[in-house]
Amino acid sequence: MSPEKITDELQRNKNVFRELLNNIPEENIFWSQNPEKWCLLEVVCHLYDEEREDFRTRVKCVLEDPAAPPPPFDPLVWVEERNYKEQNYDRVFSGFIKERENSVEWLRSIKDPEWSNAYVHPKLGPMSAYLYLTNWLAHDYLHMRQIIRLKFDYLKWKSGESLNYAGDW
Repeated sequence: MSPEKITDELQRNKNVFRELLNNIPEENIFWSQNPEKWCLLEVVCHLYDEEREDFRTRVKCVLEDPAAPPPPFDPLVWVEERNYKEQNYDRVFSGFIKERENSVEWLRSIKDPEWSNAYVHPKLGPMSAYLYLTNWLAHDYLHMRQIIRLKFDYLKWKSGESLNYAGDW
């Protein structure tokens, strides 16, 4: 898939996330099946942080100076350090949508990028700008699946009904 097509998909996914995550009742925002699983608020906080501090940052770093290591990050630690469960859902959600717009605008503005530029990670080996870009899109899909699963599980819990008639998950 070309970088332009991936960028188009990232743009489309902004709208998918908007439809999946807009106007969520408060009870649903904080619900999860168990304490080890993320609620929608935590997912949205994660998407917001990843948009700003992971994928866009890594693509930019590798395009500009592939020899330099990208800044460190630990998204699982951020959940507690950044108090995801205490954040304002609407503010974080709006922030994520705005950051996605910034990302797409930036990706479309890059002139003649060297997508094959690669940072050689000490454990993972070469990590090209294109690899980061494709994984950015894959990350979207993983979290869309997670969001839909959370909504499915919430419906099952809230309704108390069997959802087997709908089909196999």
